[in-house]
Amino acid sequence: MAERRADWKRHISDQLKLRDRVQRHTFEEIVQQYNRLLEKSDLQAVLTERYQTEKYDVQRGHEASSLDSSRSDSLHQEMSQMRIRHQEELTELHKKRGELAQTVIELNNQIQQKDREIQSNEARMLEYQQQIASLEGDCRDLRSNLQELEMANQTLKDEYDALQITFSALEEKLRKTSEDNQELVSRWMAEKALEANRLNAENEKDTRRRQAKLQKDLADAAKEPLPIEQDDDIEVLAEDGGKGAGETSPNRPIGRTLRKTSQQPQGGLLDSISNIFGRRSANSFGTSPETSETPSGGCAEVRVPTTALHVFEAHDGEVNTVRFSPGSRLLATGGMDRRVKLWEVVSGRCEAKGALTGSNAGITSIEFDSSGSYLLAASNDFASRIWTMDDYRLRHTLTGHSGKVLSARFLLDNARIVSGSYDRTLKLWDLRSKVCMKTVFAGSSCNDIVCTEQCVMSGHFDKKVRFWDIRAESIVREMELLGRVTSLDLNHDRSELLTCSRDDMLKIIDLRSNAIRQTFSAQGFKCGADWTRVTFSPDGSYVAGGSADGALYVWNVLTGKLDRTLDRNHSSAINSVSWSPSGTYVASVEKGSRAILWSDM
Repeated sequence: MAERRADWKRHISDQLKLRDRVQRHTFEEIVQQYNRLLEKSDLQAVLTERYQTEKYDVQRGHEASSLDSSRSDSLHQEMSQMRIRHQEELTELHKKRGELAQTVIELNNQIQQKDREIQSNEARMLEYQQQIASLEGDCRDLRSNLQELEMANQTLKDEYDALQITFSALEEKLRKTSEDNQELVSRWMAEKALEANRLNAENEKDTRRRQAKLQKDLADAAKEPLPIEQDDDIEVLAEDGGKGAGETSPNRPIGRTLRKTSQQPQGGLLDSISNIFGRRSANSFGTSPETSETPSGGCAEVRVPTTALHVFEAHDGEVNTVRFSPGSRLLATGGMDRRVKLWEVVSGRCEAKGALTGSNAGITSIEFDSSGSYLLAASNDFASRIWTMDDYRLRHTLTGHSGKVLSARFLLDNARIVSGSYDRTLKLWDLRSKVCMKTVFAGSSCNDIVCTEQCVMSGHFDKKVRFWDIRAESIVREMELLGRVTSLDLNHDRSELLTCSRDDMLKIIDLRSNAIRQTFSAQGFKCGADWTRVTFSPDGSYVAGGSADGALYVWNVLTGKLDRTLDRNHSSAINSVSWSPSGTYVASVEKGSRAILWSDM
């Protein structure tokens, strides 16, 4: 600090010396001129006095003697000339004196201004010194803070190193836990497979018991005589012992039908029973006739819904799918609560009848077989499941997909099903052997599936509808729409395909010409999800779909125009719509927990 003070004092001294040299050189000539002026002024005063003295002497001499007049005149002239000359010099000196006085005044003003500047600079220097002192204090504080920050940084670095070590240990623990989890999942899958095998074994035992009981009942029935009417086409065999051809033995009432039945092998017992009673079940893997629902052969009249008959809470959470049974007597709903719930439609209301359990994740798709004896459901736990409708028991669990199963459908023979998954594959399952027969890579996530006799149609995330030949395992053709395909549905004669896509449009594709025949849209209609389902009416004259705003839209296929819009009942986006095969009811479910039964009653 002492050195800094000596420096600025030395600096001020040097500046003052420099100013003295510069300003002294400037005023040196003025001072010399001023000194000469003073000397001339003194000389002028001396000469004036001397001239005055001479004047007086001359006057006295003139008075004393007028003899030398000529000399006096010449002297007087000389004096006059000298006076004029001196007067001119005096005038010039006065002029220079005024100029010098003005110069001195100006220089004095400049000196005063410089003094003021010096005072201002000294004040600024004092202010700067104060700022320097303040900044030096700030520097000391910053150095202290810097030391503290360095210490804190070192502490944080040590903590970071410790956390890094802990993180490495936790990462290793996570890896081991993941391996253990994978092992547990594998064991769990194996246990599930064993459980499924046990369930299948129990089902087979139950089936064998039923077959044995039916065989016994058949044998007992064969021992009893059958009443013979004239219209029955029965060939009566004649007994030995000479009885007439028109007589019959009560111990041998054997007809043509019973003879055919007795010739059937044991493996075809159920088919034989069906033949005896004049019925052949469409379900080739053991449909129970007494529990089958009689499908509606045709729709007498389609009722376009106008009124919400019953609004009810269907599930604990989001409801993903809804489907009527073939006889329109039952309504099935599937939701994120991992259950399929069954509702009996009675007098315009849905009464809870039961629930199908066994899924480990939300239900995404529901399908009844053609007789209504079995229900197929796809779920988010990578599996599809089949329940029997007479006892609500889980019969089959079909696992093999590596992603969510978004849709599963029965083929027309009801002995095979097709499932489509988020893992971009379609799988064909045989329900007799309970194995996957074929796996086809589709290239995009499959959102919905419909089937004809030899063709499977699938709608995909990449905006394409693909047509597959089941026998050739190959794509027959594909059609690209303007948005992700969310739903597919066939009309009653399977000649037209209804699609719904995320471009908020429904389209009808003519399967005979492979062209889009009609497009439906409406102001306000918006597809709410990638799994939004739409439906044909049973006679194919209407299509219905739910919107993201909770409104139900119905279009007339014949006119191509919007027939009606039903709103103010759903509180969230509609996920799925199903039209009953009888044509009487329409059911819709939403992202909330609500389901609604509609009709025109």
